[in-house]
Amino acid sequence: MMDFADRLAAYQAAMSLARDMLRQGIITEREYAEIDTIMTKKYGLSLGSIFRTIA
Repeated sequence: MMDFADRLAAYQAAMSLARDMLRQGIITEREYAEIDTIMTKKYGLSLGSIFRTIA
């Protein structure tokens, strides 16, 4: 199993890609929020975590 630092890095990498897609108009803000929720759960972060990003 991944340690916290690895899970956090993977989450941040995924969300960086999602932010790029949002900025380019590929996805909507609602889709970005859905991706964030999915990635938060996938990588085991709390929905209230200070490490989560906000677009």
